[in-house]
Amino acid sequence: MAKNKKKYNVAVVGATGAVGIEFLRCLEKRRFPISDIRLLASARSRGKKLSFKGKIAAVQELAEGSFKGVDIAVFSARGAISRKFAALAARAGAVVVDNSSAFRMDPGVPLVIPEINSEALASHQGIIANPNCSTIIAITPLWPIHKINRIHRLIAATYQAASGGGAAAMKELVESTRAHLEKRRYKNTVLPHPYAFNLFSHNSKVDPATGYNEEETKMANETKKIFGDPDIRVSATCVRVPVLRAHSEALTIECERPISPGEVRKILQDAPGVKIVDDPDKNYFPMPKDASGQDDVLVGRIRQDASDPSGRSIALFVAGDQLLKGAALNAVQIAEVMIEKGYLK
Repeated sequence: MAKNKKKYNVAVVGATGAVGIEFLRCLEKRRFPISDIRLLASARSRGKKLSFKGKIAAVQELAEGSFKGVDIAVFSARGAISRKFAALAARAGAVVVDNSSAFRMDPGVPLVIPEINSEALASHQGIIANPNCSTIIAITPLWPIHKINRIHRLIAATYQAASGGGAAAMKELVESTRAHLEKRRYKNTVLPHPYAFNLFSHNSKVDPATGYNEEETKMANETKKIFGDPDIRVSATCVRVPVLRAHSEALTIECERPISPGEVRKILQDAPGVKIVDDPDKNYFPMPKDASGQDDVLVGRIRQDASDPSGRSIALFVAGDQLLKGAALNAVQIAEVMIEKGYLK
């Protein structure tokens, strides 16, 4: 974060959730210029104490008057909560960075990954959308390639961690795994299927007309909007896997012109937000255990797609922390760019 003399009043909506906790950690770690922090959550979390910058702050109940005097409000709540309170926050004078799907496909709301399309922030009208975690982790490393050799088609298979379902899903994975090892019965209540030593199609609604679930459709639509390329073809298969934190994705891209693995490595070597982890000799490639707690998206298994004789296709594997770059970090980076570019007074 660049030095900034002015400090801002910041509200964190959903402060007690998994992403909310990461919001606080990111703001503190990156020394975001904060004058006052306001922690907001549902009534059941009212009064809960959280630590921020060595001090204890009490959580307040989210209400219509919660945003008076707030400059920046970062939201990590259900879409219905965002639809109700984001507009109230904006009318109160705050700039909202929303982590739900409520506004992502609204043509009047910028959908931003700072490494890709930070210029879209200039047109904001008080609300900015944070993309879906799977989209961020997939296309942050793809954008540098797309700029040099346009990607016509993306096929993605995701391996999504419990963190994508929030703190409750993470807890269910731990508890169900412990019960499984101890040979005890366990009834899952957060996710629709047993989670320990299992994987299943992403727990979002399937569109009977297309056969794609909401997570898969988000990846396709959001990529088009962020890239500013309505013609890019995207097909995703999203799967929940028994990993606590950090999503992984197998990606295959088809470019406009032939491209080699060496060219891809050269393009990504110094790309912002990306770290190459690609060691065939040691069979060491991106893994959730390494991506957890990291700001960068890890990229490896970079190889020619053997099924495309034209030489225009590359296969690769990525892993990224869903709670950081996939959510909280990206939102904080958006706020930082807003300040640096003068979009936030």
